[in-house]
Amino acid sequence: MATLSRWDPFGEMQRLTEQMLRGWGGELEGRTFAPAVDVYEDADAIYLKAELPGVRADDVGIDVENHVLTIRGERRLERDDKREGYRRIESSYGAFARSFALPESALTDRVDADMEDGVLKLRIPKQPEVGAKRIPVKSRERSRQEKQITATASSGATRSGEERAGKEGQQAARTQAQQGEAQKT
Repeated sequence: MATLSRWDPFGEMQRLTEQMLRGWGGELEGRTFAPAVDVYEDADAIYLKAELPGVRADDVGIDVENHVLTIRGERRLERDDKREGYRRIESSYGAFARSFALPESALTDRVDADMEDGVLKLRIPKQPEVGAKRIPVKSRERSRQEKQITATASSGATRSGEERAGKEGQQAARTQAQQGEAQKT
C-alpha cells in the first residue's frame, strides 16, 4: 500500500523562519493559514484528515475534478472591535486551499466528508483491485503430442481388448473341443 505524502520545502522554510522570529519577538506580516493534512489508505479506501481548528463546516468546500481533490476554506479572525488589547496574534488566519492527486482507482463520486471538533475527515472509496488474468498459451506441437498420446493409449486399449477377445475365443474353442471329446467317449 502506498501512502500519499506531499512535502512543501518553501512552507517548511516559512515555518522555521516564523519559529525563529517568534523567539525574538518578531512577526511575519501576511501569514496565511495552511491546515495540516494526513493522508493514508487501506485496501478499501483513501483517507484524509485535515486539522481545521476554528473553522466552521460552512466555511469549508470540497471539490473533485479530474481525480484532483481540493479542500478550500477560510479561517476567520473572530475578534470584537470592543475587545482591544491584543498584544500579539500568533494564530494564522485567512483563506486556504489544499489539493491532492487521487489514483484512478478512487471512486470520486462517493466521497464522504465529516467534520467534528475542528477535524475534517474524508473517506474516498476505491475500486477493488482486479488481478491480472492468466491466459494459457496453446501450442500446436503440444496439441499434436497430446493427440498422439491419446491415440496410442486408445489403440493400446483396443489391442488389449482384441487380445482378450482372442484369448477368450481360444479358451471357448478348447472348452468346446474338450466337451466334444467327452461326449464321444
